[in-house]
Amino acid sequence: MVVIAVDGPSGSGKSSVSKAVARRLGLAFLDTGAMYRAATLWCTRRGVDLADTTAVARAVRVMPLVMGLDPQGPTVHLDGQDVGADIRTTEVSTEVSKVATNLDVRAELRRLQREIIELETTDAGWAGGAGVVAEGRDITTVVAPDADVRVLLTASEEARLRRRSLEVHGAADAAAVAATRDQVVRRDRDDSTVSQFSVAADGVVTVDSSDLDFDQTVDALLDVVAQVTGTRAR
Repeated sequence: MVVIAVDGPSGSGKSSVSKAVARRLGLAFLDTGAMYRAATLWCTRRGVDLADTTAVARAVRVMPLVMGLDPQGPTVHLDGQDVGADIRTTEVSTEVSKVATNLDVRAELRRLQREIIELETTDAGWAGGAGVVAEGRDITTVVAPDADVRVLLTASEEARLRRRSLEVHGAADAAAVAATRDQVVRRDRDDSTVSQFSVAADGVVTVDSSDLDFDQTVDALLDVVAQVTGTRAR
């Protein structure tokens, strides 16, 4: 059984790389950022004012959220509905920081994240107790500070903007990068008020992917896992 925690700024490749690492190791995959997106969608669909922190926290505490942990096709369901595509819209991306910086919401979602991670260390977990790769904010320091492997995946701002631009707009020219800048830079600035994800804490290994392609970044994380735990990819 192994628990791998991956932190990092927007556009660093946390989700795609962590998902690939989970596939290679036969582990469950938890995208904690998707939980904040789901909370944002849940509130906006119910007309909750995101500036009303108390109302938002109250709504999130009763949110019927189910996270699918299969790294081949992770899912997000709200009240039985697949919202995997809906939480990735520009509308949600623009508003998610308002929910993610709500301290009561963070406390509730961290509690849920810990429950999921704990379950994945048992036979009842999706991977049958093999373990989980959990990625997002606060994972290495607050949610899973005792994880077997803790990694800060980072990259230069230029690289992160280029990658997110390709992901969202299918291009990385000046116009596409400019259109993406708000999502990446502003969200990091906002989230940094409640979460530390730019500097590795003690015991956390930094992997800088600025000059690495996707496969090289996955291999770099797998190398860290192998060095720390002896667990190797299939």
